Amino acid sequence: MQAKLYVGNLSYQCTEDELKSLFSQAGDVKSVAIITERDTGRSKGFGFVEMDTQEAAQKAITMFHNHEMGNRALTVNVAKPKEDRPGGGGGGFSRRPSGGGGGGKRY
Repeated sequence: MQAKLYVGNLSYQCTEDELKSLFSQAGDVKSVAIITERDTGRSKGFGFVEMDTQEAAQKAITMFHNHEMGNRALTVNVAKPKEDRPGGGGGGFSRRPSGGGGGGKRY
């Protein structure tokens, strides 16, 4: 089991310090990151907490999955590696052969 956890259903006002304080009750926290909108900086309502050990991560899942924080029940589970998630799409650019069609002379 990994020590990196996905934390979902966060209040948009939740800070990384609040999350670190909560999860430190389960063990030493290595890092906390709340994911934000690129343009606005506003929280997307989820983040990641990396615990120091796998045991601390499991304890945090047990303690904080469905734990109420900011009037929301948190979702806490093991974070999936990036390569396991589906990719983003192909951009929608479609190539069409250039040139007119039909060829030959018209009479």
